[in-house]
Amino acid sequence: MSDDDDDNYSIQSIDDNSHSPFNHEEKQSDIEQAIASIGADLLGLDHIGRDDSFFELGGDSILAVQMVSRLQRMGHSVSVRDLYDKPVLSELAQNVGQHQTIAIPPNRISAGLERITPEHLPLIDLSQSEIDLIAQQVPGGHSSIQDIYALSPLQDGILFHHLMAKTGDTYLVAIPMAFDTKEKMDQFLAAFQQVIDRHDILRTSFVWETLSSPAQVVWREAPLSITELQLNPDQGSVVQQLMEKYDPRSYRIDLTQAPLIRFITAQEADGRWIVVQLQHHLIGDRSTTDLVNVEIQAFIEGRGDTLPVANPYRNLIAHIRLGTTEEEHERFFKKMLAEVDSPSLPFGIADVQVNTNGVSESKRHLSQELNDCLRAQAKKLGVGLASICHLAWALVVARTGNQERVVFGTVLFGRMQASTSSDQTMGLFVNSLPILLDVSQGTSVVDSVRETHARLTALLEHEQAPLALAQRCSGVSADLPLFSSLLNYRHTAATPASGDATGTGISGMTLLESREFTNYPMTIAVEDYGHSLGLTALT
Repeated sequence: MSDDDDDNYSIQSIDDNSHSPFNHEEKQSDIEQAIASIGADLLGLDHIGRDDSFFELGGDSILAVQMVSRLQRMGHSVSVRDLYDKPVLSELAQNVGQHQTIAIPPNRISAGLERITPEHLPLIDLSQSEIDLIAQQVPGGHSSIQDIYALSPLQDGILFHHLMAKTGDTYLVAIPMAFDTKEKMDQFLAAFQQVIDRHDILRTSFVWETLSSPAQVVWREAPLSITELQLNPDQGSVVQQLMEKYDPRSYRIDLTQAPLIRFITAQEADGRWIVVQLQHHLIGDRSTTDLVNVEIQAFIEGRGDTLPVANPYRNLIAHIRLGTTEEEHERFFKKMLAEVDSPSLPFGIADVQVNTNGVSESKRHLSQELNDCLRAQAKKLGVGLASICHLAWALVVARTGNQERVVFGTVLFGRMQASTSSDQTMGLFVNSLPILLDVSQGTSVVDSVRETHARLTALLEHEQAPLALAQRCSGVSADLPLFSSLLNYRHTAATPASGDATGTGISGMTLLESREFTNYPMTIAVEDYGHSLGLTALT
């Protein structure tokens, strides 16, 4: 696409009349009735017609997962990919039953088992000597282990970066918070322990030394590590002192000891209690953090017994190991990337092992007018807003890298192909994978948006593929990165106030400013608050 065509990519210029007005005629089957009822509830509508499109009505990836989860709980075999391929109600109904479900092998480690053997571990291949070595690193040995299974592709990648780092840990997150009173703080910490007791992934450690492949180990019990410090106020604010002492750019935690969550507390001179929560990305993503906050609030308010049964993270590992094969992943990415022989490097920056000491962060909120326009165009074209944002980022990469066909990383939700109720399961589901987009001359905006939507849809089936596998399917030399920029389109539950989206709703607690890090030289996060959009750039 030449500079003369820039106006063709003005959002206001999108004009497409290929979609007829919505038809709200009566649904004609039970499954259509179920889809319409669930869809209307999720989208906040009175009714949905059988010729209506999920995305034209305002559907997005989060709502898509919730819809499919509800249908699966009703016994209907359907996947999120089905919904993306067939977003019209009547067409989706015809696809129900075509999706092949995966039989998840049960956890064979019973309580009180004195020795775990390879036959007890269907989700990882380990020898008896390796299992015994793992047991030696868990207090109480074999009987204290609830499960052992393999890592997800992104967990593998994160562990690799942890081991490669000489100082600090890019994937350790430090979250500072303040409590009005010690009672409120103690309430919060006690509730957090109850959440840990419910969820396997929060009681998980990682072992890799001398093993044929890394393993994650679920402990039956994992008490929180809480350290109280006495700090001198003359040396600066408590928050500043704690954040300097436990800065992830220089501080690391032991990944072999569960939970991979640590708390450090200290009291301010004004009586407030400051807490720094250290949590490793190996055990969670943004959705997990949101779920943790919801459950903490439930326990604090005495509603813990109303929470749904916790879903184990092992279900995702089963889908990865028993679902789409490595050969299928390889065929898909070779078809996409085989002809790519040069990397996509905005501004020519190729270092994807960035020293986080140099990372700067910039935030901006889009005007309400632009936000409304973008959402209206996404609905009009029957695509998710994420598709338009991906195309916009492709244009940025193209302009800053002097290319027309560009590759960049996209952070995938990771819950699209997982099991029933994946939207309510804690753990690290997200994954980063390359996407190739063509913004060359002669392609209309409408066609480009729909092609982007189609590529993102196709990528869903491979959302848990290893990034290393995808990268080696291109024609780019192995000593060069395939791409050096990353787009993270994420849904944020909280509505930003004064540019901040850190509220949790937990009484007596204030979440203070925290920082994000990345191992890519250019990362853009699109924060979708439902009715507004924010941008966070890390460079």
